[in-house]
Amino acid sequence: MKIKKKLLIASYLLFIGCLYGQDLSLKANTFLNSLQDDLKSKAVFEIDEEERYNFNYVPIVRKGPTFHDFTKPQKAAALELLKASLSENGFNKSKEIMALENILIQIEKNKFRMPDGSPMRDPLNYHFSIFGKPAPDQFWGWRFEGHHLSLNFTSAEGKIISATPSFMGSNPGVVMEGEHKGKEVLRSETQLGLELINALSESQSEKAIFSNTAPREIITGNQRKVKAIERKGIPFTELNEKQKEMFLQLLEVYIGNYVFEFSETFRAKIANAGHDNLYFAWAGDTVKGRPHYYRIHGPMLLIEYDNIQNNANHVHTVVRDLNNDFAEDLLRQHYNQKH
Repeated sequence: MKIKKKLLIASYLLFIGCLYGQDLSLKANTFLNSLQDDLKSKAVFEIDEEERYNFNYVPIVRKGPTFHDFTKPQKAAALELLKASLSENGFNKSKEIMALENILIQIEKNKFRMPDGSPMRDPLNYHFSIFGKPAPDQFWGWRFEGHHLSLNFTSAEGKIISATPSFMGSNPGVVMEGEHKGKEVLRSETQLGLELINALSESQSEKAIFSNTAPREIITGNQRKVKAIERKGIPFTELNEKQKEMFLQLLEVYIGNYVFEFSETFRAKIANAGHDNLYFAWAGDTVKGRPHYYRIHGPMLLIEYDNIQNNANHVHTVVRDLNNDFAEDLLRQHYNQKH
């Protein structure tokens, strides 16, 4: 009987693997098994440990090993885990955001220091943390985080069940000089937002623009749980067909950062909550190079974008699942069923 049960479980896991692609836990364990014991002890936390919710995107001292700690094979295994968790576009953005640290070093002459004395700008200072035991039959998670990147994943049954909160930023927003002049990592997020607000009629703009002054930062900051935010802006239902296409194109830029299987699930979840329940809200100027902010907000979704700092050349973006950041809703259901 036990053998039959094990065979059924193995068949189920094989089916899940075929349905959703290679199990992410294989990549995680390849990475963990490449680490010596001291590094592994720094990288691994319990799934319910408070550190899992320590979401941040500014230069601070963090837990978890970084690229500084890794050999070449370890670094390759770490990047394979990241690559398997994002779409090609999302993975490339992540690498480009890290590379911007080199440009900041040149701009700032490497004069800023962290509290521990290390350089504030550092393309290798990105941390890998594993939460729980990576396995197809376990709830487990992992985080990749450093300056302007905070990517949080939770996996169960061999697939990602949560990939929020996810933060991507860009400083500079547009590289203004030097070898990489003109580089703009989050170009689509900026350009499509501006195109949409400027495609609105005067009466539509009056609804969409809730303030002529942009907030100093994304409103939710690094809150573990997003507090209630007033629904502002213009509803999806009041856009014309062309504007709706632009709205959905902008939405897709953010959803498209995730690995295909999760992006499909997340896209369906947003659609089930109803595109008609989504709002587009704007604050600040409506021209590039001037401070501005926008958000897409609905029953279970919040996307924020701001470009305010450094003379509006410093972009922050975040995606939040208002019901399931850090997979808290699904984990709660799991524990309730288990106990």
